[in-house]
Amino acid sequence: MSDKLNVLIVEDEELARDLLKSYLKDHPQINLLGECENGFEGVQKINELKPDLVFLDIQMPKITGFEMLQLLDHKPEIIFTTAYDQFALKAFEFNAVDYLLKPFSKDRLLTAIDKVASRVANQENNAEKLERLSEFSTGRYLDRVVVKDRHKISIILTGQIRYIESLDDYVMLYTEDGRHMKQKTMKFFETNLDPNDFIRIHRSYIVNVAHIAEIQQYEKESYLVILKDKTKLKVSKSGYKNLKDTLNF
Repeated sequence: MSDKLNVLIVEDEELARDLLKSYLKDHPQINLLGECENGFEGVQKINELKPDLVFLDIQMPKITGFEMLQLLDHKPEIIFTTAYDQFALKAFEFNAVDYLLKPFSKDRLLTAIDKVASRVANQENNAEKLERLSEFSTGRYLDRVVVKDRHKISIILTGQIRYIESLDDYVMLYTEDGRHMKQKTMKFFETNLDPNDFIRIHRSYIVNVAHIAEIQQYEKESYLVILKDKTKLKVSKSGYKNLKDTLNF
């Protein structure tokens, strides 16, 4: 393996990118592959160039740094660079290498790079760490979901989701205009969607309350949810209880 770290910058502010480049330009271990000004471009470049390390801003236009992490095939080390400190503790809990609060000094940056070099030298498995980072929640319920289909990235508002179906390590999101696969668990969506709007009705299904047309009994203690578009979904016993508790019937 090369002694150099291949590095990519994903940051929407030009001044912040320029400062990072000035700090990095004389570092003997750094090979700067390039820079991206938004998360869409970041996903493409990270999967294409496969950097060892990404300096990643959190609050960016289009998609956030955390949303970007969910779309990566290649799993680099991550150092967050941000002006917002409210994510710092959680970022460390979810295995970011480091978290640089703007404005940061060159010495502080060099300390962070040393941490990355140590991880890479020890060949630590980064895929699981990045998966935990991408599961990070700000503590608010999701209002959108970002999905990638080949080279196309779509932002789906949660209100557009009719229901979600479990597919082992993936889920299928059924929306008003089609369906989208996402590498997330049902548990993630059950935890992060507003329970007043989305109900787990079966181990295989989470349904948007706004799209329910009726709940129909078809056998003793067996029920179906029928959506407004006539889709029929099985309801488990615990799912029926969830429906009763949320809809008050």
